[in-house]
Amino acid sequence: MHSALHAVGRHSQRVQPVKHHKPKFKPGPWSKAHATFYEGGTGSFGGACNYKDVVGEGYGLNTAALSEVLFRKGQTCGACYEIQCIDNPKWCKKGSLFVTATDHCPPNPSLPSDNGGWCNSPRQHFDIAKPVFNQIADYTAGIVPIQYRRVPCQKKGGIRFTIMGNPWFNQVIVWNVGGAGDVVSVQVKGNDKLRWTQMERDWGSTWKTSAHMVGESLTFRARASDGRCSTSWHVAPKNWQFGQTYEGKNFK
Repeated sequence: MHSALHAVGRHSQRVQPVKHHKPKFKPGPWSKAHATFYEGGTGSFGGACNYKDVVGEGYGLNTAALSEVLFRKGQTCGACYEIQCIDNPKWCKKGSLFVTATDHCPPNPSLPSDNGGWCNSPRQHFDIAKPVFNQIADYTAGIVPIQYRRVPCQKKGGIRFTIMGNPWFNQVIVWNVGGAGDVVSVQVKGNDKLRWTQMERDWGSTWKTSAHMVGESLTFRARASDGRCSTSWHVAPKNWQFGQTYEGKNFK
């Protein structure tokens, strides 16, 4: 909604801003699946989504690796879920566990889907970080039936943009995303020669472009899976550096 106000410069007086008031992300319907747990740490639970440190980046240990059908080649990175253990009074504990999708549980074609190949397609499966699995079930159970639903992601501060790579190959890790949590599109714009440029998903939460970004103040526009956009104007100054993280505007 801000592009019509800012992108046209001196001709802005002739352009009426277009406002799209999309509703805030709301909890989705419940679906059934199964859950197991896996070992790891703060630096590994963010694996396939390229979150470097899940605790340091605000996700905590409430994380999960998603099966192929849910992970969708990284498109679901950052999405938040409410999980409840059901239909197994022996092992289930009451209450909900809230997790963020931060990793991929790969399929194992050598094992049957109902005996070890839990993340084989088309199974919907959550491999939950071991430190928090016992909030919904006893470790001894191994695997439990669950129900889950998408929920809004509650984040502190703004969306973070970590710029990596080099002048000829730019990578931007987008993290700490509120609302829907999962990002489906990222655009970047400079203050001089770099016009709005669509970035491509490299892998997980990392986006890439070969556009020349160095030396320009950078604006990022992220679009979440629910269609809402957040534009972070000039969050990276002209003298931004590779390896640095810049904070922009988050979804409410």
